[in-house]
Formats: sequence, structure tokens, C-alpha cells
Amino acid sequence: MRSDRIKKGLERAGHRSLLFATGITRPELDKPMIGIATSFTDLIPGHIGMRDLERFIEKGVHAGGGWPQLFGLPGICDGIAMGHLGMHYSLPSRELIADMVESIAMANAFDGLVLLTNCDKITPGMLMAAARVNIPTIVVTAGAMHSGNYRGSRVNLITAFEAVGKVRKGEMSRGELAELETCACPGPGSCQGMYTANTMACVTESIGMSLPGCATALAVSGEKRRIAFDSGKRIVGMVKEDLTPRKIMTKNAFENAIRIDMALGGSTNTTLHIPAIAHEAGIGVSMEMFDRISRTTPHLCSMLPGGPTYMEDLDAAGGIPAVLSRFIKVLKPARTVTGRSIIDQAKAGRVGNAEVIRTLDNAYHKEGGIAVLTGNLAPNGCVVKQTAVSAGMMKFEGRAIVFDSEEESMKAILANRIKPGHVIVIRYEGPKGGPGMREMLSPTSAISGMGLGEAVVLLTDGRFSGGTRGPCIGHISPEAAEGGPIAVVRNGDRIVLDIPNRKLEVKLSKAELRKRLAKWKPREPKIKNGWLARYARVVTSANTGAIVK
Repeated sequence: MRSDRIKKGLERAGHRSLLFATGITRPELDKPMIGIATSFTDLIPGHIGMRDLERFIEKGVHAGGGWPQLFGLPGICDGIAMGHLGMHYSLPSRELIADMVESIAMANAFDGLVLLTNCDKITPGMLMAAARVNIPTIVVTAGAMHSGNYRGSRVNLITAFEAVGKVRKGEMSRGELAELETCACPGPGSCQGMYTANTMACVTESIGMSLPGCATALAVSGEKRRIAFDSGKRIVGMVKEDLTPRKIMTKNAFENAIRIDMALGGSTNTTLHIPAIAHEAGIGVSMEMFDRISRTTPHLCSMLPGGPTYMEDLDAAGGIPAVLSRFIKVLKPARTVTGRSIIDQAKAGRVGNAEVIRTLDNAYHKEGGIAVLTGNLAPNGCVVKQTAVSAGMMKFEGRAIVFDSEEESMKAILANRIKPGHVIVIRYEGPKGGPGMREMLSPTSAISGMGLGEAVVLLTDGRFSGGTRGPCIGHISPEAAEGGPIAVVRNGDRIVLDIPNRKLEVKLSKAELRKRLAKWKPREPKIKNGWLARYARVVTSANTGAIVK
């Protein structure tokens, strides 16, 4: 066993003494040592219920014949970090989490890992570590939040964000807003739609790294407890089989996961996270792969924010195994943590509601959730959640109104400076320029709440929350801080969006664009101290997954 290097041999007497200080008994030293990485915190709704799941994972590890050892990891809630300095730290925290799991796993010579996680950057960070460390690993995502109820209607986090625009427009009072705030998020769990947290949970199960049903089982449910217990028990078997992450996370597995992501209409943030996880596994995943798979994958699940379906509905309809069952003919062979193929799990899937999970010939859209656009404004590509864009906004031409930060744009939106026909350009918010590639949920929600979602387009070299809907194009590469064309767009320039033909263009001649770019000069970094300044120097562009070198 890998842990023998800290347990066995005369020269390890001191090591054993320290282990005995933790309470382990001598007979238990002969069992596999299982690290349980938990991101429990009181700070994030998706994580506040993890203490319960930690107990059930421990019980499972003991039942399987292993010795559990818990250690903690940090977490940032993107919703709470949204719209201020805190959001600079969200995407970079993915790298911290991966580094911390690697450090603890290697220093303590674990035989296997259980990764208890939830939410936007914590789950991909843990998966990156799993691929990097490559010891037997199973992931437990802590589950989605139940829907809220506001005056008889189901509501969710994005309802609260979009209410800001309604208050500004005079369609909701501050008293009504205060009432909505207390019930939109009723308790533990990741936010209720196919936002980034739940998208990554679904990707984790689809890629084969968590047990069937884990992605959609609701937080604080008996089902989630049983999955936690079974995961703890299963990891001991995986250690004995030496079933490691790189045997699971193959090129086939990533393609399957992207296909399910496209069928669900998941968050555009997966175009950052899946390539970064694949990179750690030694596999190349490009933005082109997302677009290629999306073009041949019908959109079967009309999930929030683009549709009405909540995670609780998807779970009741059969969850990820049921979605997989729709694609049996095109899924590629790939192992899962169960030891069986993902195709076997698809065959076991049962669709309980054909409106929640439609058939291939009755899809909500012919293509999947994400489209990758290119053009003179985004030579290296950009992304849009096309299934959350109305038919009338798939093609658009408008006049640029340019902002060099999210804060500047938000002031303009709330001051009613944004008019129908505008193309809002928010730049210097990319991985380097932000730094940290902030999400733009505040401006996009305000736009929707003010009734402009069908009248304006938003472009950014930053990114969007999985809760964003409408014609919002992000990850524009190269970013402004690297001298990309978005850096030289001016107020009044005409911009053309054509999602069906995958084009994003600023109507400038090649000569004019070259002239402007020749005059462009790099700006002073927004953050000059602390680890974000170091991050800005080593992070790559969005089209590579914003990995660090």
C-alpha cells in the first residue's frame, strides 16, 4: 500500500508514534488509509450540510475496511463574492484547492481519497488534484438546494439577483424584495438550477468520478447520505483494485461528459474547468471540441436559468443515469468509480418524466448548450450559452458602449444609461486583466430585471455565472490585458453577433484594427500585491482553460 512508506519499517518508529497520537490503534495500521477532503464551511450554503455527510463517508470507509482521515479545504461562494473585490479570488482559488489536495495527499501517503465537495471552483479544483495525484479517488458532491417559495411560486437565487433590476424599474418594492431575499434560498445545498455548481456535479458523475445518482440527489436527503456511505465503502475497493483517476478520466470520458453537459444546457464555466481537469490528466481538450460535440447533441433538459426545470425535477426524472440513457448509441466506452462502464450505467437509467428529459427527436433545441464563436473581435474564440438565448437574439447588430470594469458597467446599467440596441463591452476582466476573470452575474441579472434582456447584448473577456441567461458572450480571447482586439473597441463601433454561424465581429477594416492595435499599450495591473499579482503573471488565457504555468 502507498501508506506503507509512513507505517512500515524500523525507521518509521517516529512516524508510527505520531500516528498513534491521533488515536489510531495498531491493528488499524494494516488497513488502507483514506484521506477525506472536506470543504465544509459555515460560509457557503452548498457546504453547510457537509458535517453530516462526513460522518456517513467515515462510516462507509470503516465498513469497507479502511481508516478515514479528514482534512479541510477552503471554499468561496461565487454568489457572495459577486460584484466586488471578492470575485477576483474565485477562479484563482481553484488552483489553491488543487495544490492543497496534492500537498496533503502526498505528505500523508494516503492510499485513496474521498473528495467531499460542492460549488463552482471547489469541485473542479478537487478533480484537477485527483488527476494530478492519481491515487484511487471518488468524489461526493454535497447536493443541490431545494427550491424556494415566494407567495406561492417557486423561486431561486437568480430570482433574487434579477429582482434588483425590477426594484430599479419600479416593478417591485423594497419590502417585497426583503421578503424574497429570505425565501429564495431556503437552506443547505448548491443553488437550484443548472448553474456552475450543479453543472460540475453533473460533469463529475458523467465523467465517471462519482456514484450514479450523486449529482442530482438533493442536499440533506437520505439518498445523499446513502451515497456518501456507499462512496466511503467503495473507495476501499478501488484501492484494492488500484482503480486510479487516469484510468477513469480518459479522452472518451471527457467527450461523454461534454456531451451530457451540452444536453443539459450547462454553465459556460465548464469550458474553463473541463480543459483544466483534462490538462492535469495529460489530455488535451479544446474549445473546438465543445462546439463540435454541441453541434451534434440535442438539448434535452430545459433547466434554469434558460428554462423552468429545477435540479429537484431532474433528480425525480431519473438524474444523470436517465440522461445518459438517451445517448447509449453515441457514448464512448469509459470506466467509472463503480468499476463498470458508463454505458452500463446508461443502460440502467430510467426516464421518469419525458418533459424534463426529452427524447432526441423531441429536443428543446437541435444543438447543445454552448456555442463557440470566433471573428475579428475574438480570434481565439469566445463562448455563449446558446440555449439560454431567445430565437430573436441569436443574430444582433448594435452600437458598442464600452466599460473597463464591471463596476463601471453596473453604475451605467442602474443609472438607465443602457438603451435598446446597445452592445455592452466589459473588458480588462479576463484571467490576467481582472485578475481572476470575474463573473458578471450582477450586470446580466440587472439587465434582465430591467427588461432589457431582449434588447441588448453583453460581451466580456471575463466570464458569467451559470445563472446568466440571454445574449451574453464571455471568455473573449485574447483578453484586453493581452492586447486582444476587445481592448481597442470604442464607443459607437458597430458589433455583429451571429450565433448560428458562430461569428462575433466588430465592423472595422483590417487596416483600422491594425492601426488601433499598434497604438495600444498595456495597462498597470489592477492588483499589484498579494498572491493575485503572482497569479496574473502565470495564468493563461480563457481559451486554454485559464490554467497556470
